[in-house]
Amino acid sequence: MDKSCKKRKISEEHRMFNDTWTYSFAFTTDKTGLPVCLICGEKLANNKKSNVARHFQNKHGAFAEKYPDGDERKKAVLELMQKADLKIDLSKNHFKKMNSATSTTYASFVAAQEIVRHGKPFTDGDYIKESFIKISEHLFSDFENKSEIVQKIRDMPLSAKTVKDRTVEMAENITRQQIKDINSAVAYSIACNASKEQIALFCRYVNSAGPQEEMIELIPLKGQTQGEDIYEAVLDYLKTNEINTTHLVSVATDGAPIMTGPQDSFVALLQKSLGRTLLTFHCILHQEALCAQTFPPECAEVMNVVIQIVNKIMAQGSNRHQFHFLLEEVKSTSSDLLLHNKVQWLSRGEVLKRFAACLEEVKIYLGTRGLTFPELQWPEWLERLHFMVDMTAHLNTLNTTLQGKGGTALHMLEELLAFEHKLAVFAKDLERGTLSHFPSLREFKQAHDVTDLEHLQSAITAMQTSFGKRFCELREEKNTLSFPVAPLTIDPSLLNMTAFAGVSQPDLEMELADIADKDMWVSKFQRLTANLENVARQKAVLAQNDKWTDIERLPKPEKLIFDTWNAIPVTYANMKKYAFGVLSIFGSTYICEQVFSNINYIKNKYRSRLTGNSLQSCVKMKLTSYRPDVQTLCAEIENQKSH
Repeated sequence: MDKSCKKRKISEEHRMFNDTWTYSFAFTTDKTGLPVCLICGEKLANNKKSNVARHFQNKHGAFAEKYPDGDERKKAVLELMQKADLKIDLSKNHFKKMNSATSTTYASFVAAQEIVRHGKPFTDGDYIKESFIKISEHLFSDFENKSEIVQKIRDMPLSAKTVKDRTVEMAENITRQQIKDINSAVAYSIACNASKEQIALFCRYVNSAGPQEEMIELIPLKGQTQGEDIYEAVLDYLKTNEINTTHLVSVATDGAPIMTGPQDSFVALLQKSLGRTLLTFHCILHQEALCAQTFPPECAEVMNVVIQIVNKIMAQGSNRHQFHFLLEEVKSTSSDLLLHNKVQWLSRGEVLKRFAACLEEVKIYLGTRGLTFPELQWPEWLERLHFMVDMTAHLNTLNTTLQGKGGTALHMLEELLAFEHKLAVFAKDLERGTLSHFPSLREFKQAHDVTDLEHLQSAITAMQTSFGKRFCELREEKNTLSFPVAPLTIDPSLLNMTAFAGVSQPDLEMELADIADKDMWVSKFQRLTANLENVARQKAVLAQNDKWTDIERLPKPEKLIFDTWNAIPVTYANMKKYAFGVLSIFGSTYICEQVFSNINYIKNKYRSRLTGNSLQSCVKMKLTSYRPDVQTLCAEIENQKSH
């Protein structure tokens, strides 16, 4: 072969975009003629059919499955094209032809979004505008169009009413996006947590971007709160907003009797109305907290005494400042005590740890104030204190691994099962007296020559019993929860099929048989296992070094699982539906509890009248990962003005 003959570059082949790709692969072209995906907006480097097809199959398999080739696909693509055209028009209007009224309207939406995202009151709009005007007088002093810039800022509507209206409009826009994604998902799950005034309703589902966990609504409650009231409120919301209950897979609750009782509870009534059995789970974190409360009375009394002392020192400002000065004088390694948070039982662990760390300083300070707590001199009491420091630290470590958004139910179950094994190790450690896993107690033992540790073992035994009795729903569904990670190693007859409407067990069995010897697809699950193992190793190393920010940057296991299944072809439709359904399951209502924490922050003593739609909109805007379509909202406002 002639070495002077160069290989032709794709860019030199002058490939043209084929119009048939639009309906086949949901692609259009940009100004330069290069292909752009209508679903995700990604632009490809050249007009090569194999690249276009690969992008569509690997990244948008769910779209291909939902809209098969033909009229359904064509209709869906046309909708995408119309939406893309609207965005292009609005973008041109925004960056090139935007008149003064539209630009100030857009700016008011941006400002309102930042105000509510930070939990600030609507009235901050006026303050921001006034500050912006004063800053601009100096910031743009050498600009020829300074007066025009400042005038635009003055024209920007940011009154409290406007900020409120913008917030509600953006929240409603996001709700429409959420409902559309939920209804297009092959499966979804809900998590509910009820207070006296409202129900926090969350949905977890898989869309084209991957697994999503979103607050859908704060549903108001009136009068008494019974299982029937919660059921009627939730079902009414689902029907009013036309959310398809056929694809509902599971329900997670806080485990209260009105939520999970056998007859007139929320879950029982919901399953009865749907005519099928759902997967139902009692929040893992609630159950773990209940297990943590199994400490015997003498250990619980230690906590009570510590709380009394801490409250006496920290509750009054003068006491707190004097104690802080004492710590500085004795060069203590602890900067202060922590007030106990009654809401979260496991917050006691941090209180105990800090208290034990500055115990000698506490004794000195109490002596100067004439306060007497004889327990601080009792060896038995101090021994239990240091034991509690170590055990609550272990529980807090478990709690941290279970918290947060986006964890899979399988991960949570595995962490719990691992902790049960650790409890057995802790018991042996106490029995031997080595105290390898009780650093605080070990230090106390060495300093005070303690030999009798047998009475502490009852606390671990009680905790082992409590853990063993709980988490039954998750234990029973271990095979089902493992399916997305290891589908080829599980006997399909052991899978729970009743909750997965639209999944045929015979077809699922045939698909599993078919894929078992297809190396191309089997290798994807092998790579998934390797990737999950790698992330777990990195996480463990970073955790040992307290690099929590770096842990947040690691790939999310649920995203790795989704990407693997998204690349599996529609030939295995039942497998994919089942995997995405399992991936949608909540293991915890922790995210619901975050809502109530945010409500307390947003609805503070200065905003006590904030209720109803305004409160719901503020909470949604603060928690959602969605972004409002501000350009469309601006266009709607301008259209209203023109009529």
